[in-house]
Amino acid sequence: MKPQHVNPAQWSNALGYARQSCARIFREGGSPTDAMTAFGLRSRERKGADWSRAVERIAMSLCAPGQ
Repeated sequence: MKPQHVNPAQWSNALGYARQSCARIFREGGSPTDAMTAFGLRSRERKGADWSRAVERIAMSLCAPGQ
């Protein structure tokens, strides 16, 4: 799912970076929850977290305006 308010090029780059980061965490034995925690995100569902949701949430956080 691509958010409608994000530049397509920015979304593509954020998605690629999120996938790369999640792959590295997966190879080291981490979980989707670990990946989201590494980016400062909270996982609402401890058992139901999966990699596709983690990648999407990380990409969305990378596209979010600075706080």
